[in-house]
Amino acid sequence: MKVLIADKLAASSIKQLEALGCAVTSNPELSAETLPAAIDDFEVLIVRSTKVSAAVIEASTALSLIIRAGAGVNTIDLSAASKRGIHVTNCPGRNTEAVAELAIGLLIAADRRIPQAGAELAQQAWKKGEYGKARGLKGRTLGLIGLGNIARAVIARAKGLEMNVIAWSRSLTPKTAEVMGIAYAGTPLEVAAQADAVSVHVAYSKPATHHLINGEFLAAMKKGAILVNTSRGEVVDTAALKAAIREKSLRVGLDVFENEPKGSTDTFADSELAQLAICTPHIGASTDQASEAIADETVRIVKSFIETGIPLNVVNVRETPVTTHGMVVRHYNRVGVLATVLDALKAQGVNVEEMQNSIFEGGTAATCSLRLDKVPQPDAVAALAASPDIIQISTH
Repeated sequence: MKVLIADKLAASSIKQLEALGCAVTSNPELSAETLPAAIDDFEVLIVRSTKVSAAVIEASTALSLIIRAGAGVNTIDLSAASKRGIHVTNCPGRNTEAVAELAIGLLIAADRRIPQAGAELAQQAWKKGEYGKARGLKGRTLGLIGLGNIARAVIARAKGLEMNVIAWSRSLTPKTAEVMGIAYAGTPLEVAAQADAVSVHVAYSKPATHHLINGEFLAAMKKGAILVNTSRGEVVDTAALKAAIREKSLRVGLDVFENEPKGSTDTFADSELAQLAICTPHIGASTDQASEAIADETVRIVKSFIETGIPLNVVNVRETPVTTHGMVVRHYNRVGVLATVLDALKAQGVNVEEMQNSIFEGGTAATCSLRLDKVPQPDAVAALAASPDIIQISTH
């Protein structure tokens, strides 16, 4: 199996992939623009920050698996991949601690204005009076927007700082919040109004979370409050944020941005935002611990794909069948039995949406479950059932 790694990945993962029998090519210098010409006949593509466009997918001749070496898959054209029957997978939860640590780091840095104080000192300016003005975090309320793995890791660290926590999530209930030892908010605006600091941890999807942190949300925040975003840049309305920083003296820490540079060494165009907020170049998941965990998960995904044909953590396979019809075929485990069944369904114009065949102990008999877009005619089912290779057929 030919594997192309289009970003930096731990060296140990390359050795593990080669041990699985893969022919691995590592080219971390590839970009969204140069990847289409390089994809060629690779069967597996592994990316971290490099965007996978429809052009990449259309240029491939053998691609069957795209692995995002991280959690979010917004840099991959899922629609184009799905149309070509290409699995897209990710590595959820492997960078949880790294992102949570940076979120807390930005929170503390914003409260104490550490980067600004350090920059002034580098210019020989001793502004102890100015930078000695900080509210401190102990006893303050941290608001969370979203409550996934990273947000939960932030809660543990915030409690270590003796902060109170209030959270909103579509899945959060008052009872669950009570069990977690946090306060429940029914809407994002409730979080904005009650929190001294807000940390954003929602996945990006349009339109659901596009500019979820907008002018209304920022207006509801307390004057001088802190906002930290380590999720996705598109979740925050940048123009509204700049205005709120000026008008409400918000202290802001950002690791993600709208319209981020495509490469790892490109120019960051929004110098205005970089001056208004404490900014880092999307490095939330970039620790040795997280990189190694992600690399190990990437190998696990490839191993599963080689051994079963089904990779782990697939994000673009339909979970809920749209079909309501099914057929179960109990049959003898003989060559050509299922081919006969499928040929009969094809003659009836019946499409198989899903199919799973299980072999019983001893290898004599098997059962095949099929999800169909419609039920075949009774006479066709009866003709199949009359075969000496078929034990029983039932439809529903």
